[in-house]
Amino acid sequence: MTEQALVKMNEEQIEACLESHSEWVELNNQIQRTFEFTDFSAAMKFVNAIAKYAELVEHHPDMLIRYNKVTLSVSTHDASGITYKDFELATKADELA
Repeated sequence: MTEQALVKMNEEQIEACLESHSEWVELNNQIQRTFEFTDFSAAMKFVNAIAKYAELVEHHPDMLIRYNKVTLSVSTHDASGITYKDFELATKADELA
């Protein structure tokens, strides 16, 4: 991971990245997306896959589970905002979904 991945992004950079992450939105200094699955079991498989990846890269999203829906909220606490590391996790979450 590059040093740039941990530098807080400005609004212009965030908006540019959100263009390629169409399901994600900026909300309260985080990026967020809600994923919908066929049932609770499928949602939990996704949560477990995200947890495994998050441990691997040492970057942990906030997760809200509501039966077949999982909302991920991501920011980089060390940078006090959104970084490229957050968009890397968003990309992986999209792939895992």
